[in-house]
Amino acid sequence: MDIDRYIQVHDPEWRRFGELGALASRRRAPGMGRTISEDELEELIAAYQRTSAQLSHVRTTYEDPDLILRLSRLLGDARVSIYQRRGNPARAVARFFTEAFPAAVWVSRRYIAVAFLCLMVPAVAMGFWLANDPAVLDASVPPELQQSIAESEFRDYYSSEAAQNFAGTVTVNNIFVSFMAFALGLIPVIGPVFILGVNGLNIGVMAAVMHQAGEGPQFWGLITPHGLLEISAILIAGAAGLRISWAIVAPGDRTRGQALAEEGLRSVVIVLGLTACFVVAGFIEGFVTPSGMPTFLRVAIGVAVLTTFVSYVVLFGQRAERMGLSGLLNELGRDPMAEAETNARSGTVIHG
Repeated sequence: MDIDRYIQVHDPEWRRFGELGALASRRRAPGMGRTISEDELEELIAAYQRTSAQLSHVRTTYEDPDLILRLSRLLGDARVSIYQRRGNPARAVARFFTEAFPAAVWVSRRYIAVAFLCLMVPAVAMGFWLANDPAVLDASVPPELQQSIAESEFRDYYSSEAAQNFAGTVTVNNIFVSFMAFALGLIPVIGPVFILGVNGLNIGVMAAVMHQAGEGPQFWGLITPHGLLEISAILIAGAAGLRISWAIVAPGDRTRGQALAEEGLRSVVIVLGLTACFVVAGFIEGFVTPSGMPTFLRVAIGVAVLTTFVSYVVLFGQRAERMGLSGLLNELGRDPMAEAETNARSGTVIHG
């Protein structure tokens, strides 16, 4: 393709690149009209990567000084705007919660399904077994303790401290449980399965005690508002642990060291993101669960919070995956401009 034909083919995208760069630059000059949107910023970054590769191609193939100057100016103007936008600390936090964390959870969805089975199978099996065999239930939990739990202890637990103190206590406890769930991944398979299974057994025992005493509605009415999000977060932490375990057992085409390092970076993202989930769950457990709200309203709040969280992970996780992200901590510092220039220098050139 000769130089005139090359310019004719790519001129519309270069003009669009210039328009996006102008929109981005207005952010540094308030009052200049509409500024660039988040979607347009992503388009600008993609255009930067493409134009950087094209500039390399022009330099090596056509050596046209006017076209080289034009593309260099476009890239220089865009670089200033993108770096300013991407260097904002608030932007980094936003990227964590709209890209890194949902990507880490979304790419772990199969491990989350396994974690769900590791927790729910023991919970359901233990619950049904004890609820349908009073002799075994009595051998596991003394009848006097069962009566005390059903009559008052289970209910009173949620109002045993001032709401703000209780919320803080359960948040810290849940963060510790989630940390253990992924840290025990260093004990291949057994570690995460153990912590999830123990939590499942405890849920099953408590459910059996309450149902056997005819307090099933009270049990679900108290555990559902905060428990849906809380248990979901523990499952995600357990999935991170399972990923670490599997990296040890079957690292694939990576060395075990590389696999562990990669899963460790993803686990850090997951644990940091889950901290926000546990804060929300702790707030609900401290202020909503023991409140005088009707049971249906408390349960509805728990369902609504879980639905919102799942929708957030699916929508933003799929979007991040399409962007090529997998939830690694070091992806937050990824420089799209540097990547484009590195690709261009190494010969990864975009012609069309």
